[in-house]
Amino acid sequence: MLTYPQFDPVIFQLGPLAVRWYGLMYLGGFLFASFWIARLSKGRGLALDKDSLSDLLFYAVLGVILGGRLGYVLFYNASFFLEYPQKIFAVWEGGMSFHGGLLGVIAAALLFCRKRNYSVLPMGDVIAAAAPVGLGLGRLGNFINAELWGRTTDVPWGMVFPYAGDLPRHPSQLYEFMLEGVLLFLILWLLHHLKTRIGVPFFSFFLLYGIFRFLVEFVREPDAQLGYLWGGATMGQLLSLPMIIFGLIGLFQLGRRSET
Repeated sequence: MLTYPQFDPVIFQLGPLAVRWYGLMYLGGFLFASFWIARLSKGRGLALDKDSLSDLLFYAVLGVILGGRLGYVLFYNASFFLEYPQKIFAVWEGGMSFHGGLLGVIAAALLFCRKRNYSVLPMGDVIAAAAPVGLGLGRLGNFINAELWGRTTDVPWGMVFPYAGDLPRHPSQLYEFMLEGVLLFLILWLLHHLKTRIGVPFFSFFLLYGIFRFLVEFVREPDAQLGYLWGGATMGQLLSLPMIIFGLIGLFQLGRRSET
């Protein structure tokens, strides 16, 4: 059993203003996305100037925040927010959904492409390739906050997390950091480096993230207010299945086009 390092989630505080590691992870993810999208866009035939890139990031930030919060409200705690609707806007109390944030970014990117007259699939390729770093940093933020821990285990690297009882648990946040962050980033970077056809990195992101998240959910503690759902599946697994199917269909269609 490993000892969980006692992190202070607050970096520093000035009066009522607290700067937290989790917020810094979000900021780092968006800053990297700005750099990486600008670097990859030329290889996908996208003429993104500084103004266009700034607008795209603004749309993406709104999509992540609004979609992530709305997704959490609808997918994970609808009954609570029906009873206390004023809490919907209390984002500082926590509660964001990746799948909701993903839908928000998709809607924002489609709106941006329509407004700026960019092709959707090339834009999707570069956004997808930039996303894993932010996802990985977000999982590190979850680990620092000692939240979203795994199920109890007897593996040698199990950890006892604060507020999670006395039994060691899987550090599932670190599993997701390695899979959704590091490994997914490397695979998508390689697809761009190999100059795969337009759309391959985009659909590969959906397929691979869906698979990684589905697998990690087997060792991640389900949300207390939901527990296990149909057939013992978690909400994370049910929401990841459409991603896997979408990614498979997209890659299959691209493969069929290349054969004709």
